[in-house]
Amino acid sequence: MPHDNHPRPATARRSANLSGTIRVPGDKSISHRSFMFGGLASGETRITGLLEGEDVLNTGKAMQAMGAAIEKVGAEWIIKGVGNGALLAPEAPLDFGNAGTGSRLTMGLVGVYDFSTTFIGDASLSRRPMARILDPLRQMGVEVKSSEGDRLPVTLRGPAVANPISYRVPMASAQVKSAVLLAGLNAPGVTTVIEPVMTRDHTEKMLAGFGAELSVETDRDGVRTIRLQGRTKLSGQTIDVPGDPSSTAFPLVAALITPGSDITISNVLMNPTRTGLILTLQEMGADIEVLDKRLAGGEDVADLRVRSSALKGVTVPAERAPSMIDEYPVLAVAAAFAEGTTLMLGLEELRVKESDRLAAVAEGLTLNGVDCTETRDSLSVRGRPDGKGLGNAAGGTVKTHLDHRVAMSFLVMGLASEHPVAVDDCTMIATSFPEFFDLMADLGADMEVEGRRTP
Repeated sequence: MPHDNHPRPATARRSANLSGTIRVPGDKSISHRSFMFGGLASGETRITGLLEGEDVLNTGKAMQAMGAAIEKVGAEWIIKGVGNGALLAPEAPLDFGNAGTGSRLTMGLVGVYDFSTTFIGDASLSRRPMARILDPLRQMGVEVKSSEGDRLPVTLRGPAVANPISYRVPMASAQVKSAVLLAGLNAPGVTTVIEPVMTRDHTEKMLAGFGAELSVETDRDGVRTIRLQGRTKLSGQTIDVPGDPSSTAFPLVAALITPGSDITISNVLMNPTRTGLILTLQEMGADIEVLDKRLAGGEDVADLRVRSSALKGVTVPAERAPSMIDEYPVLAVAAAFAEGTTLMLGLEELRVKESDRLAAVAEGLTLNGVDCTETRDSLSVRGRPDGKGLGNAAGGTVKTHLDHRVAMSFLVMGLASEHPVAVDDCTMIATSFPEFFDLMADLGADMEVEGRRTP
């Protein structure tokens, strides 16, 4: 398979006075959905600000394989969609590389079609469980052939007519919710998703924007019921993708822990389902100023001014996890420089990310001198505000397990540690944040990739 690239180790060293203004790449969740909904809708969709990482581009390639016409003209992506219900059977397996979101959402979108579709991916994605997506699809009449434990490769064969279902999501997962709703687009009648804990709501907002008949009700206990009328027309839209909060997290935490830093990050998505990290860091004493709040394409957007801060440990409640699930690795790095103990609860979802992310973070922290304790679903970190003794003077490297967020988090850690912090591979960072090294260098970060200094 083409994903076994030669590993490229990287090292970060103690830096100071990060400064400047940057704009992070477009939000990954919205970028995936822009390609998918644009490829499915009738007419033309135009997208600016798209995250052009490998994961998102693999989703675009999958939509092309099923009939959508996609091209980039200048800074704009132009999509001519096939129309809802009119996807074509792909002639070859759909290769999603490392893209968990792209593969899972596309399984929902195309799985209910009356043809066979095979999904493959790289070594990391092939280890990730897909049962949470495949179980509701089976209820809708989809035949599933998969590797042991419902892992890739997966082949789906839809029924002649899919069954609309009412599905209560058993865990807080925007991917499961979205996959069922996307499957419902090609099922007659009403597909219902019941969500006990609210997760990122980009699918609901964007489907409504493309013209889907969709309603959302929230009861007094916060349980959301989403109803989607199947087989309705979707129409192409114009989309400007705001900056990704998960990518924002890395320069943001870097500025907080690196002495003398003062940076501005512009055009950041501030959807309330995605701002758990900012709330948590502010509780820890972070100096994060939210500037020029505005609406863009139905989403909340703002600029963030971030200055180095004296952080204090806090307890992060389990119910906050859905709003910051991808940010826990870099939060753990921030906690390593906070006074006292930071306790993060409700982290079981991290065990089924690109790696067992919880175990990988705990292992990396320990390697770099951080006192931490990992349980099945929690992580506690006892910080050293001055970074004294942190890092690895002997040159030990963090095992990233092909996980981009683990790699970026520990490179951020090295900027404030007494000793350098090294990771065994940084190639996979291109899947979500291809500009990471350039943007960090622009701020003044001292990072080196396999013998090449980035500043």
